[in-house]
Amino acid sequence: MHIKRILIFGRPGSGKSTFAFQLSQQLHLPVYHLDRYFFKNNWQPINYHHFLTIQKKLAAKKKWIIDGNNPDSLEIRYQKCDVGLYFNYPKIICLWRVCKRLFFKNQRIQDRGSNCHEKLNYMLIRYIWNFDQRIQNILPKLQLKYPNVPFFEIKNDQQLKKVNQWIQQS
Repeated sequence: MHIKRILIFGRPGSGKSTFAFQLSQQLHLPVYHLDRYFFKNNWQPINYHHFLTIQKKLAAKKKWIIDGNNPDSLEIRYQKCDVGLYFNYPKIICLWRVCKRLFFKNQRIQDRGSNCHEKLNYMLIRYIWNFDQRIQNILPKLQLKYPNVPFFEIKNDQQLKKVNQWIQQS
């Protein structure tokens, strides 16, 4: 199997964007961070239907790594991917990483829209804490509907290392 389309999603602070960036460098695949397309100027969302159109265009490409959440539109990406990666790190680790990112952001990773500076607020903390509830009903349905998509739930760095090795060998 030659992997050309990689779906990455999970709670904020789980390392999705960093891994997507590194994997893009290793595999020479373009990476698309959904937050760059959804949020414009100071975290203002764009029209949702326009965002869905953008996702469909990205997913139709022959090669990609798409990093981002939006559980309601996950199927757009899931049905086209060669492998799906769910970053399900512990909530407290994700919260810590979001806090750390406020001060130590890798400037090479361009995963935000214009004027969307790192911030921590109640809505983000709540999103981190409740992410699994957003995905728990959607994910099993997608796995049943697309059983040929290799799927990995990643809960720690050791699992991520193994998945990375699997991807590199595939």
